[in-house]
Amino acid sequence: MNRLPALRRAAVREWGPLFTAVRQRLAARGVRALALTLTAVALTAVIQVTQNQAWGYGPVQSLGAVRAEDPLPLALLRTPLSLFVPALDLPVWGALAQILLVFGVAEVCLGRWRTLAVAYGATLAGTLYARVGVALGPGTFPGLPASDAQVVDTGPSAAVVGLAVYVCHQRRAWFTGALVVLAMVAEVLVKDNLAGREHLAAIAAVLVVCGVREGLGRRRGSRNPGTVVRTCGPAEVGPGPGRRR
Repeated sequence: MNRLPALRRAAVREWGPLFTAVRQRLAARGVRALALTLTAVALTAVIQVTQNQAWGYGPVQSLGAVRAEDPLPLALLRTPLSLFVPALDLPVWGALAQILLVFGVAEVCLGRWRTLAVAYGATLAGTLYARVGVALGPGTFPGLPASDAQVVDTGPSAAVVGLAVYVCHQRRAWFTGALVVLAMVAEVLVKDNLAGREHLAAIAAVLVVCGVREGLGRRRGSRNPGTVVRTCGPAEVGPGPGRRR
């Protein structure tokens, strides 16, 4: 029995709306639709070059390195830039590829400011979780060892994971979203470290936001049965009356 038609239909159901939205928005706006993404890629590359210079490592750490042991106001000030500071022990091309792909798709589907808000919210959720986890200690499941308080917490990975889950929820790509979540759970099971735990915290924060928006959308829809309410993300792009461009 040939399973290709069934697999093709499943792929269209899973990725068709997402692919259509990306294609139409890029066709309508061109490279302008990726302004945030390209800026983020360039900023990450510049920071990577800078922190690998003898004169640049200190300033980058002072402005963008977050640790759970840092005073909370200082950590909050550093968190936005920490998103674009690649980890020194990982290849920078991985961070750049993640930003280009996931930020790019998210910016096209969600818009510039919502993408930035979700990315920052996911990063902030991971940063705050680290502080709570260290305070709880290793005796509980969400707790972390005291040594994690000194771990430098930078990079776009929490933002990337959060954005991926958010876009999958918005475009109803349930299978892909579930794969992302399962991959992050497997990461923690295989190598339980601060980064993996923060990825789960970012996912949890995004799912809570999507759940709240879903609930609010249903409530508004029940009050106005004749209206269509989008719970996550702007209207579909593309030609036609009433469509946003």
